[in-house]
Amino acid sequence: MSTESIHLKGITWNHTRGYLPMVATAQRYAETHPGVEITWEKRSLQAFADHDIRELALKYDLLVIDHPWAGAAASSGILLPLQDHLPADFLADQAANSVGASHHSYAFEQPDSQPYQTALAIDAATPVAAYRPDLLPQPPQTWQDLLALARQGLVAFAGIPIDSLMSFYMLCSTLGQDPFVQDEWRVSTALGSQVLEMLRELASLVTPEIFAWNPIKVYEALTSRQDLAYCPFAYGYSNYARPGYAAHQLEFGDLVELTPGARLRTTLGGTGLAISSACTQLSTALDYARFTASQACQRGLFAESGGQPGHRQAWLDPEVNRRSSNYFINTLPALDRSYLRPRYPGYLHFQDHAGDHVRAYMLNGGSPTETLNAMQKLVNESRKAQ
Repeated sequence: MSTESIHLKGITWNHTRGYLPMVATAQRYAETHPGVEITWEKRSLQAFADHDIRELALKYDLLVIDHPWAGAAASSGILLPLQDHLPADFLADQAANSVGASHHSYAFEQPDSQPYQTALAIDAATPVAAYRPDLLPQPPQTWQDLLALARQGLVAFAGIPIDSLMSFYMLCSTLGQDPFVQDEWRVSTALGSQVLEMLRELASLVTPEIFAWNPIKVYEALTSRQDLAYCPFAYGYSNYARPGYAAHQLEFGDLVELTPGARLRTTLGGTGLAISSACTQLSTALDYARFTASQACQRGLFAESGGQPGHRQAWLDPEVNRRSSNYFINTLPALDRSYLRPRYPGYLHFQDHAGDHVRAYMLNGGSPTETLNAMQKLVNESRKAQ
């Protein structure tokens, strides 16, 4: 007696961390659920940040997404509201085992209703520090140490527009002004100008190549070249801390102190597993999502396949840490204090363009006030785009 086959299509992003664990979980799920096939396609990291998920959700059943899309997804209804389809105890476990605000980042607050859970946090990340222990036995501990090392030509960080914006957020937040508070822009001219000058000073001391680099390119350079030894902040990739992954293994840890006792507070990243509202095989899609986000899978198959889990117990797991030179336990404090970006429906218009202004200032200098005014204009435009 034959059974009807079920085929789900998913879209993720093109890196070992983003692609291989999805393929591995899909393969294992299919092995234990005869008649089910799940295929994953991949897109570039830039497309992952830029491509409108409202279009992708019409073509794919499963989507690995970035949490700033939560508001747009909730307002359009293009992604399944998981709080209406998954058991409350499962979601409570996910919340209790969140890495930083990862689980909450996919929940969009709604007036007079429970939060709209757009995705499960299967992956967690924030900018952290990385270094080559064979070239740099002791990484810098303070911002001044960082500048001194940069003057030696040994420092690199991600300088494309989106990462430049995240660095701007980082310094604002560390200096006591979160860029957005309850979705309202809160950066004063005085503090914003200070931050821009700090970033420009650091940028002037490093290779201009960084302005074409995302975090992956930074880590590829750091693991393959002999002239770079330290990255002070870039979204972490545990793959580069694993033996045999790259020509030279990296060590990862917490960030430098900006002032005594105040380590840099970076901006939460990571990815979530969402289900399209157009999916016609909901029970299977939901079951696969639960499987992938479960503690057992996250600590086991997901992490073993190159993934960077979103479940806290994986970050605390001794074996997961042993395989990655303690990447997870060493960077967990940075995740737990990380800044959560806005997720209102029009926010991505700001994020897509504001980094151009920060990057331009880092490269060329100019008027901090004009740069901040341009960013304020984008905030206003993003409100109209909701």
